[in-house]
Amino acid sequence: MTLVILEAALHDKIWGGTALKDFHFPIKGDHVGEAWAIAAHKNGESIIKDGPFAGQTLTQLWQDNPNLFGGHEANEAFPLLIKILDAHQDLSIQVHPNDTQSREKYGKTECWYILDATPNAKIYYGHYAQSRDELKAMVEKEDWDHMLRTVPVKKGDFFYVPAGTFHALGAGIVALETQQSSDTTYRFYDFDRVDATTGQKRDLQIADALDVTTVPHHDPVLKQTTTIVDQTIVTRLVTSVKFTVEKLSVRGLSMFNLAHHYELFTVIDGAGRVNETAVKKGDSFILFDDEAISYALDGDMTIIKSFVTKDDNPDQRF
Repeated sequence: MTLVILEAALHDKIWGGTALKDFHFPIKGDHVGEAWAIAAHKNGESIIKDGPFAGQTLTQLWQDNPNLFGGHEANEAFPLLIKILDAHQDLSIQVHPNDTQSREKYGKTECWYILDATPNAKIYYGHYAQSRDELKAMVEKEDWDHMLRTVPVKKGDFFYVPAGTFHALGAGIVALETQQSSDTTYRFYDFDRVDATTGQKRDLQIADALDVTTVPHHDPVLKQTTTIVDQTIVTRLVTSVKFTVEKLSVRGLSMFNLAHHYELFTVIDGAGRVNETAVKKGDSFILFDDEAISYALDGDMTIIKSFVTKDDNPDQRF
C-alpha cells in the first residue's frame, strides 16, 4: 500500500489570523487564512514530502500515475480539495455554483467540520428570502439584518454546504473544509472591508451570486451513522453525490480495509501511526490500494477521512 504525506499550500486572507500554527504549519504572517492540505488546483498545490514521489505536486502524481487512482481520463481533474481555515474575522457572504453553472471543471459543494470556535461564534448559513425577487430586493437594499440567517457553532459541529447555499464562516472559527476542487466564489457582501495591500474593497459578484443561489433555503437532513472498528469510533458525517466524509476517533490499534482506490486523511488532533508511518495533528496523507487493501491505525488521534462517493450506493446519501 502506497502512502504519501503532503505539504500544504498556505494562503494569506484579509480575514485570516495565526491559529493554523496549532496544526504545525509554518505560519510566517498574521493573516494566514487557508492551508490547502490536499490540493491539486492551479491556485494551490500540495507537495509530496517524501518517498518515491517526493517533491512532486499532487497534480503531477495524478497526471503521471493514473493507475494509482484507479484510472481516469487524461483531461480529468483531481476531484477533491481539503482545506483548514482560520476565520479570525468573518468571511465574505458568498455562494458557489454547481457543476453546470461553474466556469471551472467542477462546481463547489463543500462541508465544514468545526475544529475550534470561540464562545458565541456563529456561521452565516442560508437566508430568509422566499423568492428570488425578494432576495434581490434585500441585497439591493443591503438589508442584511433581515436576510442573513446565522447558526451558533461549537467545536465538533458539522455542516454540509451544497452549491447554491448562501454562507460564510463567522469570526473565531477554525474549520476543516472538504470540497470539490474548485475555487469559484461569488460574493454578495464583504462587510465593506478594505484590503490593506490594494487599498480597495474586494470585488463583489452580486449578479452571478443571485443567479446561482438556491431560493428558498432549506437545511439538508443528514443520515449520520456511527460504527466501531476495533479501537476506533467511525462517524459518517455525510454521504453526498460528490464526496463522503467520516471522522475516525482512534484510541488504539485498529485494522481497516481501503474500500476505494484512494482515500484522503487529515489528522485534526493527537498523534499516532499509519502502518509504520508516524503522523501528527496537521498532517494530511493519501492511501492507495496498489499493493494491499488493509492498513493499521494506532495511537490517540482524530482523523477526518474523505473519498469520492460511489455511484452504486445511493441509499446511503442524505
